[in-house]
Amino acid sequence: MSYRRRIYFTAEQKSERWDRWQRGESLSSIGRLFDRGSSSIYPLLSRTGGIRPPERKRSRFALTLIEREVVSRGIAACHSIRAIARELCRPASTVSREIGRNGGYDQYRAAAADDQAWDRALRPKPCKLATNKYLQRVISNKLTINWSPEQIAGWLKRRYPNEEHNYVSHETIYRSLFVQARGVLKKELMQYLRTKRTMRRSRHASLKRDGLGQIKDAVSISERPACVEDRAVSGHWEGDLIGGSRNSYIATLVERQTRYVMLVKVANKDTESVVSALIKQSHKLPNELYKSLTWDRGKELADHKRFTLATDIDVYFCDPQSPWQRGSNENTNRLLRQYFPKGTDLSVHSQAHLNKIARQLNERPRKTLQFETPAERFNQCVASTG
Repeated sequence: MSYRRRIYFTAEQKSERWDRWQRGESLSSIGRLFDRGSSSIYPLLSRTGGIRPPERKRSRFALTLIEREVVSRGIAACHSIRAIARELCRPASTVSREIGRNGGYDQYRAAAADDQAWDRALRPKPCKLATNKYLQRVISNKLTINWSPEQIAGWLKRRYPNEEHNYVSHETIYRSLFVQARGVLKKELMQYLRTKRTMRRSRHASLKRDGLGQIKDAVSISERPACVEDRAVSGHWEGDLIGGSRNSYIATLVERQTRYVMLVKVANKDTESVVSALIKQSHKLPNELYKSLTWDRGKELADHKRFTLATDIDVYFCDPQSPWQRGSNENTNRLLRQYFPKGTDLSVHSQAHLNKIARQLNERPRKTLQFETPAERFNQCVASTG
C-alpha cells in the first residue's frame, strides 16, 4: 500500500487556505488545491472552530532573525558583548540577555533562538468573558433558550445602556464557543446554535434552493404597492412551506414590518390543503393586519384565487429563482430549522406546539428592530387598529 507524502504547509499556503474558507469555498474545493480530500482539510480548520487565527506580529523592539545572526557570528568571532551591541546599535544588556536565555556562548544558535522567542511571546490576553463571570452566566442562559449570539449582544446593550463592562460582541460569543481553548463557554452550548455546526462558516457559503412552479394568473411582485415594498405599513405578509420526511409540511408566515411569525399546520402540500389551512389562519387576525400575502412559485398556492375570494387578501408571487424577494420569510425558515431539522417528520407537531415555537421567535429581540421583539412591534399595531 502506498501513502501520500505528508504536506507541510508554508505560510502562503496557510493564508490561501483561510482565504478560500472565508470566501465560502467547500472543504472539497480547498482540498483539491493541495491534491487532498476534504477529510485532510477539516482538522486543520476545526482546531480553531473555523475561525481564522489572528496574524502574529513581532514587536518592533524585539530582535529580528537577522540581528540574531549578527549575534551568532559575533560569538563565533569571539567578539565581546559590547562590540556586538555596538554593531547592532542595541544596549549591551539586550545582547547579554539574548545570549544568556538561549544557551550561552557555547550553545547559542540564531534560528533556534528566534523560534524560542516566538514561543515565549505566546501570552494570550484573556477575553472579556473570561474575566466576567456574570456575563458568562447570562450568555449561557440565553443560549439555552435559543437566543442567537447577535440577539444576546444587542439585548445586553439595551439592558445595560451605560455599563460598557457588561457589553460583549456577538463575535466574542462565537469565538468562545468555537475556540474551546479559551475555556470560557462550554462546548455543550453549541447545540443551541441554529446551524448545529462544529465550525464557523463564511456568510458567503449559503446556497438557496431554486424557486419552482408555474402559477396560472399569478400577480407578479412587481405589481405590489410601494408601501408594501418599503415596509411603511403593517399587514403585509410573506409565506412559504418548510418540508420534512413522509411528505410533511408546515406553512410559515412572516409580517414584513414587524417580523411577526405565524406557523400553520398543513395536512399535505397539495393546494387544496394549503389554501384551506391559510384561510382558516387568516380569520384569526383583524382585516387591517392581513392585507396581502407574497409567496414563491410553488404549486401549493396554485388555487390562490380561492384564497383571495375567501379572505379578501391580495396574493403576489415572486419572480422565478428569486427567493431573496421574500427575504424575511427565507430568514425565518432558516431560524425554524433549529426547531424542525431537515429530514424529520413534521406531522408529529400539533398546532399548539407550532404556536409555542412561534411565540418563542416572536419574543426574541431582533437586530433589524433595534433589538425590540416582533411581539412588541406587532402588539403596537394591534393597539393602533383597536
